[in-house]
Amino acid sequence: MPKTKMEVVRLDANCQGEPDLSAIPEEIAPFERELFAEIVSTDLTPAQKKRVVTPSRTYPRQDSLLAVHWHPEFVPMDLALQRVAAMFPNAREKLIIPTQHNEILTLGDYAGVEVDCYSHGFNRKVQLLLHFRADRVERGHVLSSMLAHTFKYRSSQLFQFMDALVRPADEDIRQAAAGETGATADMVRFASLYTAKLQELLDLNWTATPAQMIKNKLVRNFFDGLRQRYGDRYIGRVQVYLKAVKQLIKQNFSLKFFYRASEVIEEARSLGAGVVIPHPEQFWPILLAEYDVDGIEVWNPQSREYTEFLINVVNRHNRSLAGGARPMLVFMGDDCHMGEKVKDPAMQDAAKASREVGYQPVWDDMGIRKSLILGGMHRARVITEYRSRLDG
Repeated sequence: MPKTKMEVVRLDANCQGEPDLSAIPEEIAPFERELFAEIVSTDLTPAQKKRVVTPSRTYPRQDSLLAVHWHPEFVPMDLALQRVAAMFPNAREKLIIPTQHNEILTLGDYAGVEVDCYSHGFNRKVQLLLHFRADRVERGHVLSSMLAHTFKYRSSQLFQFMDALVRPADEDIRQAAAGETGATADMVRFASLYTAKLQELLDLNWTATPAQMIKNKLVRNFFDGLRQRYGDRYIGRVQVYLKAVKQLIKQNFSLKFFYRASEVIEEARSLGAGVVIPHPEQFWPILLAEYDVDGIEVWNPQSREYTEFLINVVNRHNRSLAGGARPMLVFMGDDCHMGEKVKDPAMQDAAKASREVGYQPVWDDMGIRKSLILGGMHRARVITEYRSRLDG
């Protein structure tokens, strides 16, 4: 049987390490349609469900569970909770609130969201975690409209990202990313060719594509799906280039269409919401703005360097309070993205895949615990105090 054109491309890639770009047709191939359908699907196979509910480790000694910064994404909540229950079989005190990006989700008595917004004081995008009683969400018409606007605007970054990989007018961005990563001209062209296919596939399937899949990771997932055809090494190098382009787009993404942090906080407080500042290393200047918040996240898997310093900041703040004032609380965020658990382990982002709902080992770090004890902070106390505020 004669080889198809795409089979020749695969063999060239495996034998020489570089695909023959002239052999890649511009029209969309059947396997590319199948790949697109796979990466935007929110239906889980039995194997994927098993991956979700089966953690690699368990923590039977942990008796309290605080998880107020995590993202179910498209994974059903009951599967996520099965995983959590398996990881922490003896946890009695629990506060578990999902915080999807710019979309309120409810779990039991509580609901949460992680909001992209704009801090005027230091002119940059920040994020806030908002948590509510579930029975108050339906009163939040204004906040829901604000979030819908933010969700749509934040999703538009994907289109800027894809345009930068394809449009002639964005050649300077491609060259800057190539220079930074050592990507060859053929790699840049390869990324452009397949991004154009992705754009066309998205347009063809627009009405059937779930809104939650319209985000930057769509590009990464599409190119990961090409690994079997072009090899891990080659696609890995292309992914480094793609990430550099994405970072350039994020750096220049306009902030003027985000709501101000103060506006988001004001609307959230009108609903009796709790407010927490996440990502300490990324957003630490926001602490200087003295926003009306309940606490700060002193640690998450992306932000570890200043944990003890930030705990001491909270301790000093609380010691200076007048009698009766509510203390600032210490939070730690696992920042787990459940969608990463669905992927075949070979395709996972190792750093993201290692994050688990409720897994915050720094609470038990002997060095860090000294500062936590001085401030009277531990998981059980934060759970009790924060739940009381949300219920008030």
